[in-house]
Amino acid sequence: MAENSTETQGEGNGQAEAAGRQIVVHAQYIKDLSFENPNAPDILIDPPQQPDVQIGVNVGARGLNSEQYEVVLSLSANAKTDDKALFLAELTYAAIVSAPGASRDDLNPLIMIEAPRLMFPFARAIISDMTRDGGFMPLSIQPIDFVAVYQSNIERQKEALAASEADGEA
Repeated sequence: MAENSTETQGEGNGQAEAAGRQIVVHAQYIKDLSFENPNAPDILIDPPQQPDVQIGVNVGARGLNSEQYEVVLSLSANAKTDDKALFLAELTYAAIVSAPGASRDDLNPLIMIEAPRLMFPFARAIISDMTRDGGFMPLSIQPIDFVAVYQSNIERQKEALAASEADGEA
């Protein structure tokens, strides 16, 4: 019986830890949406075979109050072929989230990794519909590694801080 009670106690601690690392999405919404089709209708009459599509991703967040944050996922898609632009799609998709019970160490990764991970399927569908409605094949953006985006943003912040400290010493 002692073994069973130890297992139950261990499970309870794991549940409490998991509950402390949850994220709650209160609302999701489009902040900004843009689609440009600069060479229509010519490009639609004689469509190119295989366009070059460049995808841009950025994540940002700001505190709204002591418990809620606005997380902003920015996606851009720029399609070109040879010397002609096909389309430029830009979406700024946002969510209001909170992480009740999260420790200070867990809060930033939850807000900057897990929230965009939850938002991405919705933003991806909007981009797909927008390119389809613009007269092109629906653009299906591949899943994004938000851990890598987070690490890249942290590295950029460190470099900017080091550069500003070097300027201050000069």
